[in-house]
Amino acid sequence: MTATDSALTALSQGWCALSLLHGRIEAHIERALQAGHDLSVREYSLLDVLSRQHDGDGGHLQMKQVADAVVLSQSATTRLVTRLEDRGLLERYLCPTDRRGIYTNVTAAGLQLLSEARPTNDAALREALDDAVANPDLAPLVRAVKALKAPVPA
Repeated sequence: MTATDSALTALSQGWCALSLLHGRIEAHIERALQAGHDLSVREYSLLDVLSRQHDGDGGHLQMKQVADAVVLSQSATTRLVTRLEDRGLLERYLCPTDRRGIYTNVTAAGLQLLSEARPTNDAALREALDDAVANPDLAPLVRAVKALKAPVPA
């Protein structure tokens, strides 16, 4: 085995550990959100991303930006938006300055559900991280996640 092979193996093992941590966290949050609020992780994420929009220049996200934010393809994001719109949690409307553009906003019911689900999401995240820190392979990643600071809005 060469030095490059060892480095790639370590990189691969690190990626596997990160993937494992992500999967465990997402599964734990998914169960909590489904049980408490009939929401998936993706639905919660979409409501959260869209709730942060504002009116005015640069205030609304294009569907590609939304898809990137919730880590889905544009077509999967459109289906997700449609499901939440059917539940009365989102609404779509035409952009007033560009009739080809469509905006998606969270309804009052969507904001209410998001507000109710946020403590569940946060508690499930903390629980998943606390559980994962007991695994020696995941502990350094958990410490890194806990050390991250939220970006300051511009």
